[in-house]
Amino acid sequence: MSYINPPTVPRKSATFDDYTLSEIRRAATTGIYDIRGAGAKRKLPHFDDLLFLGASMSRYPLEGYRERCDTDVVLGSRFAKKPLHLKIPITIAGMSFGSLSANAKEALGRGASAAGTSTTTGDGGMSTEERSQSQTLVYQYLPSRYGMNPEDLLKADAIEIVIGQGAKPGGGGMLLGQKITDRVAAMRTLPKGIDQRSSSRHPDWTGPDDLEIKILELREITDWQKPIFIKVGGSRPYYDVALAVKSGADVVVLDGMQGGTAATQEVFIENVGLPTLACIRPAVQALQDLGMHRKVQLIVSGGIRNGADVAKALALGADAVSIGTAALVALGDNDPVHEADYQKLGTTAGAYDDWHEGKDPAGITTQDPDLMARLDPVLAGRRLANYLKVMTLEAQTIARACGHNHLHNLEPEDLCALTVEAAAMARVPLAGTEWIPGRGGF
Repeated sequence: MSYINPPTVPRKSATFDDYTLSEIRRAATTGIYDIRGAGAKRKLPHFDDLLFLGASMSRYPLEGYRERCDTDVVLGSRFAKKPLHLKIPITIAGMSFGSLSANAKEALGRGASAAGTSTTTGDGGMSTEERSQSQTLVYQYLPSRYGMNPEDLLKADAIEIVIGQGAKPGGGGMLLGQKITDRVAAMRTLPKGIDQRSSSRHPDWTGPDDLEIKILELREITDWQKPIFIKVGGSRPYYDVALAVKSGADVVVLDGMQGGTAATQEVFIENVGLPTLACIRPAVQALQDLGMHRKVQLIVSGGIRNGADVAKALALGADAVSIGTAALVALGDNDPVHEADYQKLGTTAGAYDDWHEGKDPAGITTQDPDLMARLDPVLAGRRLANYLKVMTLEAQTIARACGHNHLHNLEPEDLCALTVEAAAMARVPLAGTEWIPGRGGF
C-alpha cells in the first residue's frame, strides 16, 4: 500500500519576519539606512502592563459627582520667580516649526490654551502662530541653536534645555531639504532646500559643571523669571536626573523610547534607549535621594495615550506628562479619511511615519502650501482641547476610584503589575502577590 505525504505547512521565522526580510532587501537595493519619524514600534513593557487597585473595603472611594479631584500643577518653583501654573498635568511636547506646518503649530497652541496647559516650541525657533495662540509657551534650547535669540527667550514663559530625546538619546535630528522653505531657512539661518542634521550635543559644554554655567547665563538673560527645564532621553535616568538637579534645573523632562521624533535612523529608534516605564522609578529615586522630589518637578513623556497612562505616570512619582504623537493624532494625523492619499505614498493610515518627506496628507508634518491648507487650525485646536479634556477626566475617574482628591495623591501602592518585567521596572507588586522582583516578598 502506498501513502501520500500530507503537505507541510510553511513556517516563517520569528527572527526573520516579513518586515525584517523587507528591510534586508531594501538595504541591499538602496545601500542606505532607513529614516523615519515617530517612536519605537516594537512591543515594549508599557503602562498597559499595570493595573490600578480601586477602592473596595480597605480604601474609601470618592463620589465623582460630588467630591472634587483637583488636577492643577506648578512647574518650576525651585528658583524661577514666575513658575508655570497649569490647570492640568498634561503638556504638549516640543515639535518644531519646520517639522510641523504653521497651521499645526497654531492648532497646538489653540488646543493647549483652551485646556489650560503649555506648548513647547521644538527645534527651529519660535513661530508667530505658536506664540500668539499659546497662553503658556516653553522655548526649547537645543544643541543646533537653530532660531535661538535672546528676544524669543524673553517672550517665552519657560526655557527647556534639550540634552537628549527618547527616540534618539545620543543622536541629533534630521530635517530634509524639501521641508526647508524660505521661511524655515530664514528662521534657522540655513540654506534653502539643503538637508540638515542637528548636532547630537551642545557645542559649548561637556558636562554638568558647564551646564550649570549655561543655566546661570539663561537665568541672567531672563532676570530669573523663567523656569529652566532640562530634557533628557531615557538612557541612564538615575544619574541623568541627579546631574540635572545638580546643574540647577527647576524641572526635568524625561523622554522614553516610545517618544516620537521628526526623523532619525530607524535602527536608532528601535534599538537605543529605555522604555518609558523603565525610566520613571529610577528618576524619582534620584530626586528622593537628593531630597528634591516634588521640589524639582518631573515630566514624563514617551507613549502617553490616555488618562490611564497619565494616572499611572503620576502614581509612579511624576508631576506631569507630555504628549507629542498623541497630540498630532488628535489634530488629524494618520486619519483614515486620507487613506487613499496614504496608499499613494505606499503606506496606510495608522502606519504613516515618513514625516521627514513633507508629503503628509493631513497637512501636519509638511511645508507644502496645498497640503497645509487641509488642516484648519481652529477645528484642529478644538479637537486637541477635547482630547486633553477626556484624558483629564479619565485620570480623575481613576484617582477618585482609588480614594484620592488630587491626581498628585496617586501613589505606587495604588498599582500592581501584570508581568514580571513591568513589576521590576515599575517597582510595584506582581498582581495577586506582594512580590516585587529583586525585593523579596511572596
